[in-house]
Amino acid sequence: MFSRTLVRKFHQSILQYKTQAPKGPPSTGSEKVKDLLDNAATFDDIRPQSEQDSWATLPYVDGTFFGRSQELKSSRPKIDPRETSIILFPGQGAQYVGMASKLLKFPGARDIFALANEVLKYDLLKLCVEGPKDKLDQTIYCQPAVMVSSLAALEQLKEERPNAISNCFATAGFSLGEITALVFAGAIPFDKAVKLVQIRAEAMQWASQQSKSGMATVLFSPDARMGEACKDAVNWCIQRGVENPECRIANFLYPSCKVIAGNEDALKYLEANMKKYGLKRMKRLPVSGAFHTELMASAVEPFAQALKKITIEDPIISVHSNVDGKRYRNAGHILNQLPKQIVKPVKWEQTLHNLYERKVGEFFPRTFECGPGKGLKAILKQVNAKAWDSSFNIEA
Repeated sequence: MFSRTLVRKFHQSILQYKTQAPKGPPSTGSEKVKDLLDNAATFDDIRPQSEQDSWATLPYVDGTFFGRSQELKSSRPKIDPRETSIILFPGQGAQYVGMASKLLKFPGARDIFALANEVLKYDLLKLCVEGPKDKLDQTIYCQPAVMVSSLAALEQLKEERPNAISNCFATAGFSLGEITALVFAGAIPFDKAVKLVQIRAEAMQWASQQSKSGMATVLFSPDARMGEACKDAVNWCIQRGVENPECRIANFLYPSCKVIAGNEDALKYLEANMKKYGLKRMKRLPVSGAFHTELMASAVEPFAQALKKITIEDPIISVHSNVDGKRYRNAGHILNQLPKQIVKPVKWEQTLHNLYERKVGEFFPRTFECGPGKGLKAILKQVNAKAWDSSFNIEA
């Protein structure tokens, strides 16, 4: 286990960013995306000179595992599972005005926000604590806010339950939270990740403005015909003259609950024909577009190009991908897989199965959801109630 703390690394990053960060007036619209891409991650990596200088608090997990059983898709330490932990990070939609306010008593959390403010060039902490809500809910502000608040929550976890950090063997994050997990696992430096998320958010916001679209949580019966419903919704859009319509499952949450994303006309069609397809309830999500669908395709290239400018490291612990629920094998796998996440469904239910499936009688690791909201813990209860019994919220 390495002895280097997060705070010291952040202090170094602040100094490095101040001396090397690009300067220039901000721009708007598509020019803003190009500007962020051109200026992304241009400052040099801060290379540790020794093991003690490494930014990590976790044991290194060597090797990769393959096989048919679910448990081989996630690293399993050969110790009592009750002495280990899994840390989960939320995504966009978990934000609320006032988040992070109770974390300010932890010096490390304040340092994390200080660096984020330097990178973003605005007061992210003030936005999280004071709002206004309509600004915080915007994709361009929400994504950095949720990621930074989630990492700040780790400072509380480190203070109150240090073994949860040192004994963590796997991590995952929902959508945006996957980047948070990669930062926690040492694969992407924090300051670079903030800029990367800023680019992701700008690009996704721009993609959302190209067509009126959205997302909705859907509860459905066991005999529901989700595939048929989405196909008919697309055909309805075609009949109404919508170009390249989209309607599909964007998030796999738990067996009777999914998130559907697509064009506005497609969502309206589903809402008007719920009973026909066995849908019990639909609830719109407060997001600006159809994330994790092909309607976000224009956001992939800016994000992928920015990611290439960052020196990615192999994760210190297992990080699970939203694309297929499996562990990232190495840095190259992250580089190739992470951009796909923008247009591919979030397979969160599958991820939880890979993380938590155990033989009858085996104990489960402790789970800590770090960040705003309590949504991931609620989903875990629906997927694996026994694992949920030993889960906790460290809420930003």
